Amino acid sequence: MAMTLKRQSSQKRKLFAAARIAARHLPPALPPVLFLTDPVRTPDPVTIATMLPPGWGVVFRHFGAPDAAAIAHQLARVCTARKLSLLIAADPALALAVGADGVHWPHARLGQARRWHGRFALMTASAHSRRDLADAAACGIDAALLSQVAGSRSPSARPPLGLLKFRELARAASLPVYGLGGVDTRTAPGVAGVAGLAAIDSLSAAFG
Repeated sequence: MAMTLKRQSSQKRKLFAAARIAARHLPPALPPVLFLTDPVRTPDPVTIATMLPPGWGVVFRHFGAPDAAAIAHQLARVCTARKLSLLIAADPALALAVGADGVHWPHARLGQARRWHGRFALMTASAHSRRDLADAAACGIDAALLSQVAGSRSPSARPPLGLLKFRELARAASLPVYGLGGVDTRTAPGVAGVAGLAAIDSLSAAFG
């Protein structure tokens, strides 16, 4: 138990340090770190959200779960209390219902995002390539989550870009970028130099 707490403390310190670096080059309205939920990998996202630092963000990905509305309402209360940004993935109706800050869009649904401009404070989108980043910028998206940075446990993970390619794409993008996929205490410093941090497992391990 003591070893686990020590490891978590070390992980937090490294993530905090990377978050401070990321915040220096992101617009003030954007969180330096986004915690992405997953029904399997983060079965209790509300508890993790209660431990995230103020100013960070949560992307609730419910994938049609029957209890999605209940969890979204709980997350909304926690995020308001802790001054966290809350985005609901691919579900603008639910985002409006719980008073979320915005919506995270899969790249395939970018066309729908255009209809929701002005309804939310923040909209992000998934991206996997230079073209995807350009598409997101053309749709007026506030920031793109570019993946995979490195190897990931996600069952839908694509071949990783690698840190060098990720940094090249992030620097060339015309909108703010977050690194996603394999972002942990090892890769976070390299990502933070050019982008925000977005993660599932590393944040779950540090704050779970």
